[in-house]
Amino acid sequence: MLTRLHVCRRWFLAASLALIAAPTLAEPLPKVKFTLDWRFEGPSAPFLLAKAKGYFQAEGVDVEIDSGSGSAGAVTRVATGAYEMGFADFNALVEYDAKTPGSKIQAVYMVYNATPAAVLTLKKTGISKPADLVGKTLAAPVFDAGRKAWPAFAKSNKLDPASVKWQTVEPALRETLLARGDVDAITGFYFTSVLNLEARGVKSEDIVALKYPDHGVELYGNAIIASPKLLAENPKAVSAVLRGFNRALKDTLANPAAAIAYVKERDPLINVPLETRRLKLALDHSVLTAEVRANGLGAVTAERMQRSLAETAEAYGLSRVPAAAELFNPAFLPARAERMVK
Repeated sequence: MLTRLHVCRRWFLAASLALIAAPTLAEPLPKVKFTLDWRFEGPSAPFLLAKAKGYFQAEGVDVEIDSGSGSAGAVTRVATGAYEMGFADFNALVEYDAKTPGSKIQAVYMVYNATPAAVLTLKKTGISKPADLVGKTLAAPVFDAGRKAWPAFAKSNKLDPASVKWQTVEPALRETLLARGDVDAITGFYFTSVLNLEARGVKSEDIVALKYPDHGVELYGNAIIASPKLLAENPKAVSAVLRGFNRALKDTLANPAAAIAYVKERDPLINVPLETRRLKLALDHSVLTAEVRANGLGAVTAERMQRSLAETAEAYGLSRVPAAAELFNPAFLPARAERMVK
């Protein structure tokens, strides 16, 4: 009887422990709302791939990804708490922080190691170098990253920022105006404007692109940003998102054409060949830089970051130059070995 009683007690204890553990196993994963900076296009592939292939879930977090309407809007969405994380131009974050002291939003993974901003023109204009832009008319929206950073481009190339005229236009019109010859040049993201010009009948060999990084501008580009609330209350979720994204970005680098399939899942109307090319241009010119090959994806160097912040502050007319530690936090990055690429 004693033996039977002992066995029954052990069975009852094991069953009780199993019941206690069961609710924990059934608990839903913590959710993170994530906003992109723009529509579902080629460059959004690694985010959508990470979601579709379960990389976020494998890291213990459920990420909801929505399209955006610009970097400034993405920063605002995170600042207001509508979204916990987002993808936005780092310089838009710098500007927002300067105008909203104490926002405490931080970039946690630098996706575009080099700004995609460029001045684009056509060979027939005779413009082939920065000095040729003096006295010309450039078109861009007022919020365009290239237009806002124009003073940095001008300074790096010994030009007076006021030596060009600006025509303010809607984003969808700038390439049309250049293709028609109504303006001399435009600013925009290289991998977007080149393809938009080609879509308007301009041959690739007739396009001249003066890319900011090739002409002395050290600005960083788009980064993953996180809200102060998420950083403080659930830092593990931030790390989980970055691990899942980093894995997806490496997949995307290895096979961009396959990654585009996940963009098409979210927007069946995309032009697959066009978006594949857009993605490859973004990867080649803004992601896979010499700095990234040396230090790994997602990271920055302290010296360049501080120079970049000074460049942004001067170009944007900000009252002070923020410290790098205020706006970029590397503490949540995956291990360096996981971020290295060939």
